[in-house]
Amino acid sequence: MGRLAKSLGRLAVGAAALAAVSFAHEPVIWDSDLAPPPALSLAQPTQQQRLSAAIDRLGAGFPGEVGIAVLDVERGWAVDYNGQAHLPQQSVSKLWVAITVLNAVDRGDFALSDTVLIRKEDLSVFHQPLRNRVGPDGYRVSIDRLLAGEIQQSDNAANDALIRKVGGPWAVQVAIVGKSLGDIRFGPGEREMQTAAAGLTWKPEYSFGRAFWDDREKLPPAERRAALQAYLANPPDAASALDIVETLARLQRGELLSARSTDHLLTLMAGTRTGATRLRAGLSPGWTLRHKTGTGQVMGALATGNNDVGLLTAPDGRVYAVAVMIGQSRAPFAARQALMQDVARAVIASHGAPAPPA
Repeated sequence: MGRLAKSLGRLAVGAAALAAVSFAHEPVIWDSDLAPPPALSLAQPTQQQRLSAAIDRLGAGFPGEVGIAVLDVERGWAVDYNGQAHLPQQSVSKLWVAITVLNAVDRGDFALSDTVLIRKEDLSVFHQPLRNRVGPDGYRVSIDRLLAGEIQQSDNAANDALIRKVGGPWAVQVAIVGKSLGDIRFGPGEREMQTAAAGLTWKPEYSFGRAFWDDREKLPPAERRAALQAYLANPPDAASALDIVETLARLQRGELLSARSTDHLLTLMAGTRTGATRLRAGLSPGWTLRHKTGTGQVMGALATGNNDVGLLTAPDGRVYAVAVMIGQSRAPFAARQALMQDVARAVIASHGAPAPPA
């Protein structure tokens, strides 16, 4: 009993000392009518917080200039890494041509079934599967087929034909401004933009064989490098990842085109054949992607305008607008593709987390 009494005595002294210290430092007294504050350190991060951290990690770890943005179409929140940077779109800009064309269809200016004649002098540069169909008398093709070619195959000749149909590059830029798509630039079209970025001036023979590549290789490296750097410093086709995801979200919500034209463009984007190793390669079973890729010129180890943007849909129907824009990088091809795949995986991994508060 003596030991117990001593122990109880020590406990009493300790309690008294603790009380004295507590009162000396003005203890917090909880009002019984108020709920205690949330234990923030123990709360599970919201989806937005988890995804933001993942996107920051991916962007900061990538060796090159990159802009990444993800927007939850239904809830409206967005996360980004360098999402306001104006980076080269390359063939991502074909989306704005398609919107301009379909907007003209909605106005009744022409129909998707209308045809145009493509002649050899109308051809473009780089990737243009349409070229194989153009004979001595040209090739007559519907507007709808041209749309499918520019979106699904990224056909430059089809794209240029559609630009001519709507009134030129200026008309596309007017449509961008008229639809309030943010600071998205369209540029002069593939032929002029690509030849200028290479330090060349457009020639009709660049549509055939290796004429473009041969002339580009003849340029002094310093001259060619200066032309490419001038393009990268102020891309005529620049856009930010944030403006692109906002535009894609508006497209998904039916705010840019009629319901019929919206469905048509989204269906075309679902059938995109380019970029199999980009965002699409990061999908999990049950997820789908409607997208458009863009790829710029390469000089030595320097790759430019390596992009993939689109609408990522979960099995439960929730949609995310995603844009990965690599302005320039010396990272290997596989690393550039892996970044896009990892962004898609990050969106998918975050999908089950608690939603941000409304």
